[in-house]
Amino acid sequence: MALYEIETSAHIMISEADTEEAAREVAREHYPEEDVLRVARRPRDVWVISKGLLGIRGAAAPDTNARECLARAAGDKLHAIRLYMLDTGTDLHEAQRAIETNMSLGW
Repeated sequence: MALYEIETSAHIMISEADTEEAAREVAREHYPEEDVLRVARRPRDVWVISKGLLGIRGAAAPDTNARECLARAAGDKLHAIRLYMLDTGTDLHEAQRAIETNMSLGW
């Protein structure tokens, strides 16, 4: 199986699939209300996100508050950021960092 990057109107997914059409089906199955904008076969069998690019310094541990907000927001990053701000009282920058860090850790 190949690794595919599937972009919809609101999400970017990484999924294993046998064909491009099978990758599109993954997006339609999980997010039927969204349009598939792009499907690209990854040249390697791993997906790498630079922690430095995300602003993560040192070892990052999962934040249970951020993960709970992501779960309550059904993975919607902007909604999760708002929930995190409400729950913890942090500012926008810190809430965004916490949510994005936890998304990169495999929420």
